[in-house]
Amino acid sequence: MTSEVPKAPEVLILGHHKIGPIPEGYWESWYYVPEAVFADQLRLLRERGYAFLDLKTFLDGIDRPGVLPPKSVLITFDDAYRSLLRHALPVMRAERCPGVVFVPTSFVGGTNAFDQGKEPLEAICTWEELVELERGGVAVQSHGVFHRALSELPVEELEIEIGQSKREIEENLKRPVELYSFAFGDNSKEPAVVEAILRRHGYRAAMLYGGAPVPLVPENRYRITRIALGSTTDLAQELDSL
Repeated sequence: MTSEVPKAPEVLILGHHKIGPIPEGYWESWYYVPEAVFADQLRLLRERGYAFLDLKTFLDGIDRPGVLPPKSVLITFDDAYRSLLRHALPVMRAERCPGVVFVPTSFVGGTNAFDQGKEPLEAICTWEELVELERGGVAVQSHGVFHRALSELPVEELEIEIGQSKREIEENLKRPVELYSFAFGDNSKEPAVVEAILRRHGYRAAMLYGGAPVPLVPENRYRITRIALGSTTDLAQELDSL
């Protein structure tokens, strides 16, 4: 009689950009998830039996999957918009939900100029506001320096995006940076080179987007896929399809 092999824990990783209303005077954008919808998403995940992970538990789980609950979810945000403080953080606190936010360091305290003409102009958190997010349980990690697609960069520029961004966050927030999110979901034309740079700078994992709603058991910790969530995403339907 053969014994069944225990199923590895599945980690669902959700990727958001903007929570709250579109700034007045701008066009519609898929990337804005209304605050009420975001609250419903977190409640749905809890009702479906998902445990919310913080950064440390998630990273430890990559090394030791046995420490993770059978069903768990990591909530992430790209770009670190100031609106997260008003529209996402209160909801997360109410639901006792930690998370991770990825910031492009050259835009701290500025705006999303990297999306000029493509997305509504919106303020990005200052260093002080990033500290406030951290106090609320949302860990700040790296999204590069200039929010550039890595496939367009030579090796020396990859070093800047990956290494300099880590140093700047650590110097300003006084905590380790161990997770990287690829701008535009672009991990370069030579991912093996990027992975070597990430390892050398002390990153334990990196995230992109997979384009499909699938639970995650990371086979490559530097190519972890996330499910992108926007204004038209039906999370209940996505969970039913897993």
